[in-house]
Amino acid sequence: MSAPKPPAGRPLLVASAALLSLSLTAPAALAAPTPSTSPSATPPARMSTVGGTRLGQPGTQVDLAAGVPVLPKDITARSWIVSDAESGEVLAAHNAHWRLPPASTLKMLFADTVLPRFPKSTPHKVVPADLSGMGAGSSLVGIKEGQTYTVHDLWLGVFLRSGNDAVHVLSAMNGGVEQTVKDMQSHADDLQALDTHVVSPDGYDAAGQVSSAYDLSLFARSGLQKKDFREYCSTVRAAFPGETTKNSKGKSVRESFEIQNTNRLLSGDTDVPVYQGIAGVKNGNTTNAGATFTGVAERGGKVLLVTVMNPEKKDHNEVYKETAKLFDWGFQAAGKVIPVGELVPPKGAVDSSAQPGATASASASGAGSGSGKAAGSTPVAAASADGSSGVGVALGIAGGALVLLLGAAFLVNRRWPLPDLVRRRTRP
Repeated sequence: MSAPKPPAGRPLLVASAALLSLSLTAPAALAAPTPSTSPSATPPARMSTVGGTRLGQPGTQVDLAAGVPVLPKDITARSWIVSDAESGEVLAAHNAHWRLPPASTLKMLFADTVLPRFPKSTPHKVVPADLSGMGAGSSLVGIKEGQTYTVHDLWLGVFLRSGNDAVHVLSAMNGGVEQTVKDMQSHADDLQALDTHVVSPDGYDAAGQVSSAYDLSLFARSGLQKKDFREYCSTVRAAFPGETTKNSKGKSVRESFEIQNTNRLLSGDTDVPVYQGIAGVKNGNTTNAGATFTGVAERGGKVLLVTVMNPEKKDHNEVYKETAKLFDWGFQAAGKVIPVGELVPPKGAVDSSAQPGATASASASGAGSGSGKAAGSTPVAAASADGSSGVGVALGIAGGALVLLLGAAFLVNRRWPLPDLVRRRTRP
């Protein structure tokens, strides 16, 4: 899917003026006092308005215009959001900015932050300190001290089995848990995910650790720009290295075992079929968070993100059932419903909008496969800022007018195309 061109016949100057006025009013949404990191029992009367004022209002936000199907009536989640993964349009939402414990869906932010820093072939021998500090009852992939794993192995453990042990090993490689938490928080701020307060990189219940359905959708949208992220989150099952043992001849042999993705819309279950068009992303479940899930699916050229947090109904696999219903609604409503807000671009994308070539299609070229540490945690959409020598020329020739027009072109056209979105991979 390629990024769409600006509509024919629309004067860029008019578009730039309209969008400039939007950009001038946007800071008011970001200037609100920092909200408490303690989750509230009921949605606050006033929440963040990042992405639009309606997204800061409690309750369900949707515009049921003519031809738009009604929302499913049996959605019990405390918070949810349905959005277009590429255009960023929010089709409908319910308490989108309610700050709640995220559980392992926070691993999307962890992956989006750390994944680009190490080539997947990098080996790492696990030492006891790597596995320290994990919460009691953590989900594990089965990493053993003294064994060597590649970064590729570790990311399979993160995405398929939600292994906190894999998260802690990767965090150790990244300078430790404390450094990784700082990196994640900085990246969340860059993504304008202002509801998120990171305490633990694995999403395990921790005092003050919160996010929101809106922010989790931002993390998924940013992560899906990365090729490796897309591949890992779409993998259904894979072989994972076991322990090294001696065979009868005294030779060292390392066995492997199969791991399967715990995302039930991807892998299926007795009461949940595989969802048509599903391509990831991440699930979670803890005592404080309940069940949480962000999924991405594609049908008929539309790519939708759905995030669901903590359904009140506690039936088996309820979070997936409610997600599937919201996906069904979204695919029927897409192109008919009037958006109630948007998933905002990263700060880097906004800052680079005044630079030649800063288009959404250019951002896709920075999607990367995690093959270089230099990539750091820079938001992908800001990648076009690297070659900005043309800015001075533009300013010198046009006195800044061209910069404004180019900025408007980016804002009009700020889709994040996902050219090779993949579904249900089985990896050796």
